[in-house]
Amino acid sequence: MTDFDLKLQKYAELAVKIGVQIQKGQNLIINATIDSAELVRLIVKEAYNEGARFVKVNWSDDTVTRLRYDMAADDSFLDEPKWYAGEMLEYVENNAAVLHVISSDPDLLNGVPTERLTNHQKTYSKAMTKYRQLQMANFFTWSIVAVPSKAWAAKVFPNLPEDQQVPALWEAIFRTVRVDQPDPVAAWKEHIANLSQKADYLNRKKFQKLHYVAPGTDLTIELPADHLWVAAESDNDKGVSFLANLPTEEVFTAPLKTGVNGTVSSTKPLSYSGNIIDKFSLTFENGKIVGYKAEQGEATLKQLVEMDEGASYLGEVALVPHGSPISQSGLLFYNTLFDENASNHLAIGAGYAFTLNGGTTMSQEQLQEAGLNQSLVHVDFMIGSGEMDIYGISADGEQEQIFAKGNWAI
Repeated sequence: MTDFDLKLQKYAELAVKIGVQIQKGQNLIINATIDSAELVRLIVKEAYNEGARFVKVNWSDDTVTRLRYDMAADDSFLDEPKWYAGEMLEYVENNAAVLHVISSDPDLLNGVPTERLTNHQKTYSKAMTKYRQLQMANFFTWSIVAVPSKAWAAKVFPNLPEDQQVPALWEAIFRTVRVDQPDPVAAWKEHIANLSQKADYLNRKKFQKLHYVAPGTDLTIELPADHLWVAAESDNDKGVSFLANLPTEEVFTAPLKTGVNGTVSSTKPLSYSGNIIDKFSLTFENGKIVGYKAEQGEATLKQLVEMDEGASYLGEVALVPHGSPISQSGLLFYNTLFDENASNHLAIGAGYAFTLNGGTTMSQEQLQEAGLNQSLVHVDFMIGSGEMDIYGISADGEQEQIFAKGNWAI
């Protein structure tokens, strides 16, 4: 077995044992691109070795996806994929785990008419509303891992010879998910414990607000009274642990929907809907985005923040040190799964129910009353840098610095 084959096998084991943590007798649904076939086959085998009852793979292909956007009838983008939503909902309501294996080209849909992109996003998100609500309440186990594609690798390593780009991205991914360590599973358990310590500290402090200060950023974010800081690992409604993202470096919670004021500037490009949005800023008043601008992809940013009423508010506040391994790699992945774990970030759109005390048992109306934003979208964007300071402000006005020059100060 080559060194690459050994690392790929370890990666498959991580996806099954740390990511979805498959249980005996449980079904596993894998949504994957055809570029990921080699890894997916290993994941399927590993899942069965761990006692999976049935593994189903839903394949997609970037070329076919682009052909649809270029050639399909306009009104086809108004069709809700109710068949797919119904299938996924049936699986997760019967305790299936879901694993996403992603590899798409960050520029896949560049040049596609905005109307087509918007119509697809709205109809897909509407069909998947119930599924997303269950996902954001941790009703079922889910996780995301990534695999290089030629187009994605070329975007990350444009200066390397073509035959070196995919191998270089593989090695970068292996490092970020700790596959290069002697015992990746043990390494992840230690990492999860360290992140949990930060979340525990913040939960004890119960800050009422956070104040972000950096070049181009002066933002105050109020937190709901019953907010919970959450680290890497989550539990589903049956008490089974899972890791939603591999890699992950964040500790996060939800903002109070109407409690965001000021301006924030991005520090990394955002790949959204197959397009790049870069060098952008957002201005908030009472939680709502009241102004935005971008040097690249402003039309796509407009599409995002106008998707629905909730898309002009925030749903997540995440803390990631500038000294994280992904940040220190110096790589720009053009993929939120990685770039969000190199930087403090926020998310436009829906908040996670599990970031509120008792939130997983609340109705949508109760979550809204508690201050959690609701939307068809949830899109992370990166705002952190080595120049960012963050202060926690208590209910009595006492201030404590929790980030200094981009890194934890607690």
